[in-house]
Amino acid sequence: MAASISKSARKDETARTFRNSASFGKRIEYWIIGEMMKEGLDVYVPLVDDDAIDAVIRRKDGSFITVQIKARSKTVGDRCAALFAAIPHLELRNDYWFVFYSERMDMKWIMTSDEFICEAFQNKSGKNKDKRSIWFNGCKKDKTTGKAIEYCKKRFEKYIAKNYQRLKTNP
Repeated sequence: MAASISKSARKDETARTFRNSASFGKRIEYWIIGEMMKEGLDVYVPLVDDDAIDAVIRRKDGSFITVQIKARSKTVGDRCAALFAAIPHLELRNDYWFVFYSERMDMKWIMTSDEFICEAFQNKSGKNKDKRSIWFNGCKKDKTTGKAIEYCKKRFEKYIAKNYQRLKTNP
């Protein structure tokens, strides 16, 4: 009897862990959308995400932009806190923005579709052919502790976002 309880408890823990990781992206989407609303953005959320649109924002001038939110949890592998891979984004999309969030680094980056295309790597072969990846972080060893420290690569610092100001006006 004790063995079956233990097995059952392990199964419940596995289910909770999967559910937690599977819902991480959706939780972060709503958290970021909540932050946007707190900053006064007029945000709409589509019922279906079949065109890589997580939010639609109406700007003060009456124009609209669409936003894709991508997030990495603190539990991702070492050195990969801000690696966003296999993103299907074949061509430029006007008025389309990305918000990237790394939980472990507690950092956000905001980019236009054009900036993403210019900065991301596009796979030329394999199962993720034509999909794009961007790796915002580097990793270095702390000389005092000897521990690895993830940091934003210099070339991506210009996209770091403390707020959502970039989404409020045309670039």
